[in-house]
Amino acid sequence: MSRRRKWLLAAALAALAAIIVVAFFKADLRDARARLEGRSATIPTASGPMEFAVAGSGPPLLMIHGTGGGFDQGLLFSEKVAALGVRVIAPSRFGYLRSSFPADHSSQAQADAFVALLDHLKLEKVVVAGGSAGALSAVQFALRHPERTSALILIVPAANVQGHDPNQMSPTQEWLVRRLVTSDFLYWSGRKIAPKQLIGFLLATDPALLDQVPADERDRAYRILDQMLPISARWQGMLNDAQLAGHPARMDFRGIRIPTLIISAEDDRFGTAGTSKAIARQMPSSRLLLFPNGGHVLLGHDAASAREIAQFVKQHQN
Repeated sequence: MSRRRKWLLAAALAALAAIIVVAFFKADLRDARARLEGRSATIPTASGPMEFAVAGSGPPLLMIHGTGGGFDQGLLFSEKVAALGVRVIAPSRFGYLRSSFPADHSSQAQADAFVALLDHLKLEKVVVAGGSAGALSAVQFALRHPERTSALILIVPAANVQGHDPNQMSPTQEWLVRRLVTSDFLYWSGRKIAPKQLIGFLLATDPALLDQVPADERDRAYRILDQMLPISARWQGMLNDAQLAGHPARMDFRGIRIPTLIISAEDDRFGTAGTSKAIARQMPSSRLLLFPNGGHVLLGHDAASAREIAQFVKQHQN
């Protein structure tokens, strides 16, 4: 075969491979969008539309999702909680999915917007839980609206409360994250090519744990990655979270008088164990639950943390 024919064959095979890759990408993106359809509703607020979903029945829990989420992540992280007899209310925060991204996208403004959701659902008081960066608006809700908060749960709280960013990234890491979170194709490619690396980097969880936990927990880690698609519908919220977590508004934890449960893992690569301990020291009446491992998604401890959360909600229901 001549050199020219070899080049033509190689080009044809490369083009065919590209067509196949794009076809798989488009199919997965369609599936990701279809997964969201019909599962949520929106309400008008002073800050613009807010999306939310409800699952389960029982005492209410406002479940505020973390970075890369939306109402779907809130539901995923609280599946076992809802199954234990808790009514989970899962909103999408500013910049996520169908919720607005207003000019004032601070944690305080987000906390105020949640009041409209409670009013819509005719709920006077709820237990409020915030996961990861969602803990910022959960704390602000407890501080700004104590009359609507019966108890507070902070799950792997990602916040700079000790004068340094617990998730400080290098310029290269910042560049990579910005590219990943603003491109569905790049994120999808990373998910297909290097899922364990994404679990270690984006989910701040040691990938070695995947071989040490039950199959359903491994599946949960990959579901968290999969549910970040379409990431193009979440990037504004994700970049805002990075800014707010590194430079949060001052929070007077000593001013929170309601029962508080704080949950984290010692090996969380986002450093939330240290953050949780610092918060607990400022709140002597709080209870701190620290798992020895599990990373930022509490891998291997979903059932145990769900039992703790469900029991806490029922104990402090309005």
